[in-house]
Amino acid sequence: MVKFGLVVRLVAKPGKETELATFLSGAEPLARAEAFTPLWFALRAGSNVFYIVDAFATEADRGKHLTGEIAKALMANAELLLAEPPKIENVDVLAAKTS
Repeated sequence: MVKFGLVVRLVAKPGKETELATFLSGAEPLARAEAFTPLWFALRAGSNVFYIVDAFATEADRGKHLTGEIAKALMANAELLLAEPPKIENVDVLAAKTS
């Protein structure tokens, strides 16, 4: 059961919207490789606003994800792709339907 989550807001630099969308789509295999990340979504909310939403069973799993391959890749590309630093919010999962 998932109890802990992350909501990460990303704003693409002008002209980098397609590159950020491609980057996020390409991160799916990295998320699938994390057995401790049962739920992971990359979402687009507008022309330049994106979100990563994921959930975990434990706080430790959330912490592992924050230092994992997706986070490393995102931070390595942040200056190129993002208009502002990612806004990372730790959240509590109140309810979830997964299938």
